[in-house]
Amino acid sequence: MLDIIILAVQVLLALLGGYSLFFSFFGFYRKKRTSHFNAQKKFAVLIAAHNEEKVVGALIDNLKQLDYPKELYDVFVICDNCSDQTAQIAKQMGVYACVRNNPSLRGKGYAIEWMLKELWKMPKSYDGVVILDADNLVNADFLQHMNNELCSGSKVIQAYLDTKNPGDSWITAAYAITYWFCNRLWQLPRTNLKLANFLGGTGMCFDSNLLKEMGWGATSLVEDLEFTVRCVKRGINPTMSYDAKVYDEKPLTFKASARQRLRWMQGHFDVARRYFFPLLWQGIKERSWAKIDTAIYTFNVYNVLLGFIFSVILWVDVALPGTRHFTSLYDYMPTWLMAVVTVAVYVGFPVAMMLEKVKSWKMYASLIVYPIYLASWWPITLYAFFTQNNKQWSHTQHTRVIRLEDVKSKQV
Repeated sequence: MLDIIILAVQVLLALLGGYSLFFSFFGFYRKKRTSHFNAQKKFAVLIAAHNEEKVVGALIDNLKQLDYPKELYDVFVICDNCSDQTAQIAKQMGVYACVRNNPSLRGKGYAIEWMLKELWKMPKSYDGVVILDADNLVNADFLQHMNNELCSGSKVIQAYLDTKNPGDSWITAAYAITYWFCNRLWQLPRTNLKLANFLGGTGMCFDSNLLKEMGWGATSLVEDLEFTVRCVKRGINPTMSYDAKVYDEKPLTFKASARQRLRWMQGHFDVARRYFFPLLWQGIKERSWAKIDTAIYTFNVYNVLLGFIFSVILWVDVALPGTRHFTSLYDYMPTWLMAVVTVAVYVGFPVAMMLEKVKSWKMYASLIVYPIYLASWWPITLYAFFTQNNKQWSHTQHTRVIRLEDVKSKQV
């Protein structure tokens, strides 16, 4: 019976892997957006900040230089449980400094929920709400693209997520490779197939009326995934603006990266536990591919977990002397086919980089150590499974200032 279970899990994981591989081929082409609208939407740009005095000034400067009418957007810095000069810097630079002190409800999701309630009380109204992290930078045309999306009927929009500091270390390079891959071969295929895109935590834009109607309500450690699922359940598919770019600063060290990714996986387990089955059944009943696909995406955290556990079981079984106890899926498939599939999965990363016109040879050289980064997700996910009830937000420290011109000058 145990042998049958192990084989069945292998088949399930193979099917999920094949499903992801199938999707990636729809990212090989990209349709250029043709719809352009005059600047007309008013935006509230929210910056989520917790002790971000080192970087928040650079983002505020960046936002002041956007190619969008200044009277059509306001910047609000959510100074969430700050003990540094974040609020003072925001005030000195002429934007709204919204101070929140609630040590018992910490984290970005709670901060956004509080800020939205404060925003609706204000006399000025906005058509859209943009959410950024304090360490971000955006291209000058960012709000113009969001204006185009809202005017085209989109209600929830995710910008193109790029990395602010890809050349800092092998870890930041790994993040950059992951972002290029996800943008091109995860997000774009869903755009081309008219399915739901996934929110990425920053560079997000929301129709104000939708937020007022459904509320924020996403206070898990992965508020972006939680809000994505809530939207899809309501029949609202988030879209992606491929031309609106946001640059996100990534941790420099493996330790800081592991801490960040642990939080992501803890939150992912929480969302999967609460939403996977309801969304899957709803998608099956309604014959909605978008809902089924989003449900499968929430299950990915279990995909990684099961892949790790059962790979270890099979490796140990092979390593032990004597007759093997368990059947491997490899026993039923030609060696050449498994080799082709394995190569195809890994080749997806350099292919995505080439499609995204990455020119830096250092980034391609980083692919040599990239498998270490990929393999590190396994123990992180296993630990996250046993600590998934932890709701403690872990803050990523930033110690230097990077401006948009710095990013552009080192464009890879």
